[in-house]
Parts: sequence; structure tokens; C-alpha cells
Amino acid sequence: MKIRGERECTACGTRWSYYETGSVGCPACGSLRSVGIDDRTEHTDLQVAFDLTSVRNDIDDVSTADLADRARDRCREYVRRRGFVNAGELRDLDDTYLAASELLHVADIVSRDIALEEREELYFLSLLGDADTGERPPVDDVPETLRAARGLAYANAVREYRRDVRTWTDDRDLTANERSAIETLGEHVTRIRMLDGDVDPRIAERLVETTRDLANGLRGDERAFSKARERLGRDWDA
Repeated sequence: MKIRGERECTACGTRWSYYETGSVGCPACGSLRSVGIDDRTEHTDLQVAFDLTSVRNDIDDVSTADLADRARDRCREYVRRRGFVNAGELRDLDDTYLAASELLHVADIVSRDIALEEREELYFLSLLGDADTGERPPVDDVPETLRAARGLAYANAVREYRRDVRTWTDDRDLTANERSAIETLGEHVTRIRMLDGDVDPRIAERLVETTRDLANGLRGDERAFSKARERLGRDWDA
């Protein structure tokens, strides 16, 4: 949505940036009455904290299933509120968002699995330990039984990112190649989602890397755009 993010309080005259605070309340007096003093700008990225410390602190006191329930709720709220256009600028598809998306899907499996294997539990705990700092387990560490969770998480993340890319490009004149690349990316996302994410983790990682190259290309990096088009033109064997 387009908003006037630079605000001026009509009660006390304080000026602040909604893009930075994420709040319509005046930081000086708390008044909710303000006026925008800039042009309307696309903004989808809400301010939201992502901190799993309180969940991790109970790791010795509650069951793994309970930990998974709590982690899943935190991740769902974070992913739901996140966006990728900030004050008119396209942000990156960052590792914290990807890790939160994966933990959301893995935690859902862990919370329901009554016969959890040790490797699956350790992988969940690894995600829980580092997701809010943007650390993602390497591809080779993904258990076979959880590869669909990573695949679906990344496909969904790219779907949401692509949606914001399309919003960001609404006021821009795209070339035919740029429009084609965005559409082809969507086709890869759809294919992986139709497989319920059950693809080799390397393919899920390639989807992320291609998305990042495409975003950089749309922001003017011709080399990155060429790399994205090359990847999008290959056959992706699941």
C-alpha cells in the first residue's frame, strides 16, 4: 500500500518517520493525530520483532512438541507481518525471513509427530537456536524427512517476495525480458508448491539464489539479471 510515512503531529508538532517506528502514534506525546508531509510511497514492510529467546529458555522444561508449538506461533506472526518494500525501496529476501519460514514448517511437523527421530529433533533445535539471527542450516544437513518442509517454506517465501516485487514494479516500465523473468520465477514457485515442497534442497536453494539475482537485476545490476535469466531458463529436475 502507498502511505505518507513522514508524519507531523498536529498536537505538538513533532515529526517522525513511520517507516522507522512502524507506529502512527507520536513518539513525543503519544497523540494519534498527525498529517503526512511527504508523497505517498509504497510500503509493505511492517516493523516486527523476531526473538525466540523466551522459547529457547524453556528448552529443558517443556517437551519438544510444546517448544515446536510456541516456535511455530512466533514464526507465523513474524512471517505474516513482514514485507519487502520499505519506503518505496525493494528490500532483499533475507535469511531471517527464510529461516523463520522454514522453522514454521518444521515446527508444525515436529509438534504433530509422535515418533520423531533424533536427527529430525536436532534439526528442529538447530533452527530454533539460530533462526532469529538469520542463520540457516546448510543444505547437506537437511534430513530427508524434512526436505519438503524446507522446499515448501522457500517456495512460499519466494511467492510472497515476488508479490511485493510486482507491487514495487507497478510504477516502473519493465522490459519484456524483465516481465518474462518475473513470470518464469512464478512458474518455478508453482511447480515446487504443487510438489508440496518435496524437492532436493539444492533446488530450493537455487530458487532463493535466482530470486535474489533477479531482484538485484531489477534494481539495475545487469550481470545479476543475466545470471537470473540463465538459471530460470534451465530445466530444474526435482
